[in-house]
Amino acid sequence: MQAFLKGPSSISTKPVAAKEKSTAGSSGEGKRTKPIPWVEKYRPKNVDEVAFQDEVVAVLKKSLEGADLPNLLFYGPPGTGKTSTILAAARELFGPDLFRQRVLELNASDERGIQVIREKVKAFAQLTASGSRSDGKMCPPFKIVILDEADSMTSAAQAALRRTMEKESKTTRFCLICNYISRIIEPLTSRCSKFRFKPLSDSIQQQRLLDVSEKEHVKISNEAVSYLVKVSEGDLRKAITFLQSATRLMGGKDVTEKIITEIAGVIPKETIDELLLGCQSGSFEKLQMLAKNLINEGFAVAQLVNQLHDTIVESEDYSDKQKSAIVEKLAEVDKCLADGADEFLQLMSLCALVMQQLTQN
Repeated sequence: MQAFLKGPSSISTKPVAAKEKSTAGSSGEGKRTKPIPWVEKYRPKNVDEVAFQDEVVAVLKKSLEGADLPNLLFYGPPGTGKTSTILAAARELFGPDLFRQRVLELNASDERGIQVIREKVKAFAQLTASGSRSDGKMCPPFKIVILDEADSMTSAAQAALRRTMEKESKTTRFCLICNYISRIIEPLTSRCSKFRFKPLSDSIQQQRLLDVSEKEHVKISNEAVSYLVKVSEGDLRKAITFLQSATRLMGGKDVTEKIITEIAGVIPKETIDELLLGCQSGSFEKLQMLAKNLINEGFAVAQLVNQLHDTIVESEDYSDKQKSAIVEKLAEVDKCLADGADEFLQLMSLCALVMQQLTQN
């Protein structure tokens, strides 16, 4: 009986296995055409594609031509191309085959305490590297260690890095990447060539966004692109992500300023104007209702503080004395929100002061 049961089951498993293999093959084919985020898709593949950072590109080009590469320290706002630049340079230096062997990239998400620096980084730095590539091109006889988000490393880990940088200078180059150079200890900054990555200019961002939208067949007007650049505040990565989100939301229709406002979480100008009119009215009940509506609609008060700051400073309707009092209060509210204070109470506190300043005269 058992033999009888085993027989058909063993026979029937073969076509099933074949079927599974065929489905696995089809899914493998599907994986090849798997969509990837536009940020990764349009990341610079070589140094020439890096936008707006002329000084860094010039130095890296010299090293690609055969000159030696110094230890590097890239700092500047997010989304300006720091990580993309060094990865593109490393790919050109080592080629696609040797890239994985010659580059050690540690990000803030990886453990980078003093023990990792002493063991993992030191062990990688001590390995020797040959000067030839599989495609026959010249290859520099050193490796690159990329420490991304280096400003989040502890001072002890940074201190442990000093000796390794000196001892392994013949075989290894370090590239530290951070947003705030003030958080990197002085002994490390003095050992590196420092390059500040500037926030991308509006024209450069617009050009890149128009290129991406053309390649992805996105319908977007020049005005909407300009607004997208304004909303992203010099961060090209944020701008491209917003553009992809807006495109997916619209499903082939035109991407408008209204959609970008919703995607980016920006508070509409009409809402801010309404809030300022409520402050001028002198009615605390009306102000309370407007503040409640703002919170209930899901707007972030931290975002309101940023936008209100620009509106107040650029406006000609207020005196310098009024502006200084309001801006000081904005700073206090911003600090309280960062510390985890209640959004509604902070908003009411801010609006009460604005109302006091606007109704005094």
